[in-house]
Amino acid sequence: MEKMTKINTPEVLEKLISNLTKKLNDKIDGKAGIRKIVICGGTGCLSSNSKQIYEEFLKLIGEYNLSEKVEVNMVGCFGFCSQGPFVKIYPEDTLYRMVKVEDVKTIIETDLVNHKVCEELVYVEPNTNVKYPKQDDIPFYHKQLRIALHGCGTINPENLEEALGCDAFKGLIRALKMSPQEVIDEVLASGLRGRGGAGFPTGKKWQFAHNEKSDVKYVVCNGDEGDPGAFMDRSILEGNPVSVIEGMMIAAYAIGASNGYFYVRAEYPVAVSRLEKAIHALEEVGLLGDNILGTNFSFRAHIRLGAGAFVCGEETALLNSIEGKRGMPRPRPPFPAVKGLWGKPTIINNVETLANIPFILREGANKFNTIGTKNSKGTKVFALGGKVKNVGLVEVPMGTTLRDLIYDIGGGIPNNKRFQAIQTGGPSGGCLTISELDTHIDFDNLVEKGSMMGSGGAIVIDEDNCMVDVAKFYLEFICDESCGKCSQCRIGTKRLLEIVDRITKGKGEIEDIERMEELSSSIQAGSLCGLGQTAANPVLSTLSKFKDVYIRHIVDKKCDAGVCKDLVNYTIDENLCKKCSLCARKCPVGAITGTVGKTPFAIDHSKCIKCGLCYDSCKFNAIRRG
Repeated sequence: MEKMTKINTPEVLEKLISNLTKKLNDKIDGKAGIRKIVICGGTGCLSSNSKQIYEEFLKLIGEYNLSEKVEVNMVGCFGFCSQGPFVKIYPEDTLYRMVKVEDVKTIIETDLVNHKVCEELVYVEPNTNVKYPKQDDIPFYHKQLRIALHGCGTINPENLEEALGCDAFKGLIRALKMSPQEVIDEVLASGLRGRGGAGFPTGKKWQFAHNEKSDVKYVVCNGDEGDPGAFMDRSILEGNPVSVIEGMMIAAYAIGASNGYFYVRAEYPVAVSRLEKAIHALEEVGLLGDNILGTNFSFRAHIRLGAGAFVCGEETALLNSIEGKRGMPRPRPPFPAVKGLWGKPTIINNVETLANIPFILREGANKFNTIGTKNSKGTKVFALGGKVKNVGLVEVPMGTTLRDLIYDIGGGIPNNKRFQAIQTGGPSGGCLTISELDTHIDFDNLVEKGSMMGSGGAIVIDEDNCMVDVAKFYLEFICDESCGKCSQCRIGTKRLLEIVDRITKGKGEIEDIERMEELSSSIQAGSLCGLGQTAANPVLSTLSKFKDVYIRHIVDKKCDAGVCKDLVNYTIDENLCKKCSLCARKCPVGAITGTVGKTPFAIDHSKCIKCGLCYDSCKFNAIRRG
C-alpha cells in the first residue's frame, strides 16, 4: 500500500473513500482483472496455521508466475469457526474450509490455473450432503445480518485503504456536519442499547455526559471480554478495528471529549496489535489528532491492557484499572457519566456497541430502527459454543428465536443428543430450556425467562451435561474472579460453592436447597457491583429450571448424566458383553479384566477412576452407568 497523504477536509476524504470503494469493489467483482484471495486471520484460524497458509500462497503464487494476476490478504473472522481455516477467492466467491498448508498447491493448480472448484475443500451440509462452494449459500449464514461485524472476513484489518473502501468514516463525516446534540438525537432515535450487559440505552448515556459541564471528558471502550467462551469483541477488533475507532470518535464528538481509551485484555495480542496499527495509520493521515478534517474536533486514542480480571468488565472497576489502581468497583452514584475517569465525565461503551455507531450515522437511525424488536433494535453478536455442531461467531437480528440460533444456524446438537439448555449471558446469566426454544431473543424477553443477554455468550448444553455441575463450574469461576471488596460476594459465593460441591459428592441435604436460595438472596442484596449482584444466578437459574436434578443428587445420590463421579458407578452386563476387550483397551488404569472371546469382562471398582471411556466405547450397550 502506498503511503497516503494527509486528509484535511471532508471533501478530500469523501473523494478518497469513493475511489477506494470502487477499487475494492472492482477487485471483488473481478473488474480489476485480478483474482483476490482472502484468508481468515482470526485467532481461531491463526491457531490452525492460517498464517502459514498465507505465506505458502505468497510463495507458490510467485513460483507459478501469478503475482500480477493474484492478490492475497489476511482478513478477519468468517464466523463459522468450526470449519476454519478459510480461504475465499473472488470474484467467484468460492469458499474453501478446513484448509491445510498442503492444500494450497491444490487450490492454485485447480482453481487459479485451471479455473475449477476444489470439490473436496468446499463445505458439505451434513444433513443433506449437498456441497456449497459459495459462502452465501451455506445455511449457517442464511439468517445472519452483519452490522457490528461489517467488513470482518472481507477487508484486511491492517490496511486503512481497504477499511475506507468498506464505508469507514462515512459516519464520522456526517456526524461532523451535525451538532453534538443532533448526533445524540440520532443515536437515541436508533434505539441502540448497550451490548455489554444490561442493555442501557446508549443515547441516554451519551446525553448524561453531554449535559455535564467540564473542560475535560473521556470516552472508554470496554474490551475486557471475560465471559467463558466469549470472543465477540475480540473478533470485531481483529476484523475491523477502524470501525470501532470511528464509533469512539463519534461518541467523543457527541459528548465533547478529546481523548479515548481502549481497555483490552492482554490475552488478545492479535486484536491489540491490529488496533495499534489502525490508530497509527489514522494518525499518519490526520484522521486522529488535532483539528480533524479541518474542524475544531480534536481526538486521540490510547490503549490500556487489562490483566484478565473478570471484575474489570464492570465499568467502575475498569476505570480504576486504567488509573493504575486495583480493579475494584466504586459506589454509584456518582455514575461515570458525571464523575468517571480521573474524576471527569466519562462514557463507557463496549466494543460491539461502538461498532454499531458508524452504521447508524452512515445509514441513518431509521434504517437501524427497522431491524429488531420493539424495545431491542438492531442485531446481536453471539459466540455460539458448547454442544452444537456449528460452533462460531453469529450476528442475528434481535427477535431471532433461540431455536433458529441453535438449530438453523448452529446445526443442532451433535450425535443426535437431546438438547437440555442454553446458557446465555455467561456467569451472570441463566439457562433456558427446551420449553423456551421459541423465545425471541431480545433484552427484555431473556430477562423475563430468567436469563439475560449479557455480552453475547451462548453455550449449548446437552443431555450429557449435569446441570448441578454446570452451576458448580460457573460458581468456581465467580469465586476466582471476585475482587473481594464486598464480604457478601467474597464469602457468600465461597459458601455457596461449598454447598453445591457437597451435593455433587453425594453429601447434600434436602435443606441445602433452601440454604442456597437464602444465601443467594443475601449475595444479591449485599454486593456493590454487577458481578456480585448476579453471582448467584447460576444456582438460582438451575434450581428454578432443574430442581429435580438437585433432588436426584441429594435424595437418590445419583447423577444421571454421569458427570459427578462420586455418584456414578460403571458395571458390565455379562449377558450383553461380547468379550471383545474394547472397553479394557480404552481403560487408562487397567481396571477392566476378562479374556477375549472366552470370558465376559468386569470392572474392578477399587481401581476405576470413573472416567466413562469404557461406557462411551462399548458398541453393544453392555456397560451400565448408575
